[in-house]
Amino acid sequence: MSSLIQFVANYDDLSTDKGFQFKFHCDKCHNGYMSRFQPNAMGIAGSLLNAASSLFGGLGGVENAAYQIQQAVGGKAHDSALETAVAEGKQQFKQCTRCGHWVCPDACWNHSAGLCEDCAPDEQEELRAQQAQATREQIRTQTRAQDYTKNIDFLNRDALIQCPNCQSKLAPGQKFCPSCGTATAAQTQPRHCTNCGEALKPEQKFCPSCGTKAG
Repeated sequence: MSSLIQFVANYDDLSTDKGFQFKFHCDKCHNGYMSRFQPNAMGIAGSLLNAASSLFGGLGGVENAAYQIQQAVGGKAHDSALETAVAEGKQQFKQCTRCGHWVCPDACWNHSAGLCEDCAPDEQEELRAQQAQATREQIRTQTRAQDYTKNIDFLNRDALIQCPNCQSKLAPGQKFCPSCGTATAAQTQPRHCTNCGEALKPEQKFCPSCGTKAG
């Protein structure tokens, strides 16, 4: 059976005691192909024995024999069914002679090159993909080259301006608070120290130059 596994490395065994069925997957895109259902004669016989056991109130050894038959999903019948399914599935895939992968012919096979698209990408698809990647890289480079901070005053050390009523943040020069309508410091007359004439900020209670209490 080791030679059969060479068809595809990944497949699903959907077999039950009633029959055998397998799903094979493309090694590249993982799309699958479902093999046709193959009835299991031993499983059918086991079901008939179970029905007879129920009809006659239990047949003891016969019922146990049916259980054993139902458990025999593996074995020659299963191996034969897998061999048939592999022969059927091979018709739905192409094997790349370069990497050995089995791929679906519609999406993952380069017909002109006779190889899978991992080994021989489609020229137009690869061109479009590389163009898209280059576009993303160029956008990133051009975006980082722009100066988005040229209008920011990095040396401005003035305190943030807040509304004296609701403490909302105010932009410089705003005469009224946009949140509550209270007149801001920009609406008031400039204040100066009565001793040295130093300009005072609205929140300052003492002159920062001479220490005189603000009026």
